[in-house]
Amino acid sequence: MKRVFIFLSICFFLSNFAAAQSEQIRYAVIPENPRPGEPVTIGAAGGVERAALFSGGRQLNRAAPFFVVPASDGNPSFLAAVLTIPSTAAPGAAVIRLEGSGGTIEIPLNIEGREFVSEVIELDPVLTGIRTDPDPRKTAESNRLSGILSRVGNEIHCTGTFNPPVWSVRRTSFFGDRRVFQYSNGSRDTSIHAGVDFGVPTGTQVVSCGPGRVVLAGMRIVTGNSVVIEHLPGVYSLYYHLDTIEVREGGLVERGTLLGQSGSTGLATGPHLHWEVRVNGENTDPDAFSSRPILDKKAILSRIGY
Repeated sequence: MKRVFIFLSICFFLSNFAAAQSEQIRYAVIPENPRPGEPVTIGAAGGVERAALFSGGRQLNRAAPFFVVPASDGNPSFLAAVLTIPSTAAPGAAVIRLEGSGGTIEIPLNIEGREFVSEVIELDPVLTGIRTDPDPRKTAESNRLSGILSRVGNEIHCTGTFNPPVWSVRRTSFFGDRRVFQYSNGSRDTSIHAGVDFGVPTGTQVVSCGPGRVVLAGMRIVTGNSVVIEHLPGVYSLYYHLDTIEVREGGLVERGTLLGQSGSTGLATGPHLHWEVRVNGENTDPDAFSSRPILDKKAILSRIGY
């Protein structure tokens, strides 16, 4: 009986200790009711290393590591992570799980409903071949891009909002469109549109949506002349089907820096700019970061007690 009492006492102590550790994790989640495809920014005072999204007991995306946001303007440093609600996530209750030296804490989250557009795209024999024909170069390009987008560095270039990459507001496709590709041979395939398409004529100036580092600049079979910029650890913007490229890999760009001119290179049915945002590899609605800061420092610090 004495051993049982000691065992239960130890369990009670460890349980209370874990709870106390979790209570010490001061955090902020913005926004609290995201929609599928929208990013969530998490700030914490310390004791966390990664954040992941769960629904129905299943992890919905790759865990996002926390990075240090340095002290500035008299404000203290804090930890931040950014993850995206997958565009395929079902609406309803979900949980963001924070893990680290401070223990584990689960933050309840409500995913709101969202409707996406459906469209059928007919491809000629040339475009059908670009999408369906096996090609070692195409595979190598895909693997390289996946490797880039899965990297989480430590450079912070942009914490504010994104600006549109072109002057036009005319869009020919939207984020999350449910697409059906009708091939010239009569077969079909489906996909989800990862960004937004601006219907602009060839030669339209395309500029960086925010400051960052160019991590890819060159021709790819599927996306044509392409530029990828890293703005924040794990946060990238992508610009596809350009006619020309005006920047080089490794270079730094400011908000509004000319990246190139729009075109119709690669798998494109006409001149346009495909603009895409990825967060830890997940397709993310670019409009979300155009309407709110990636890191709202003031809101985060006030919510975690500074």
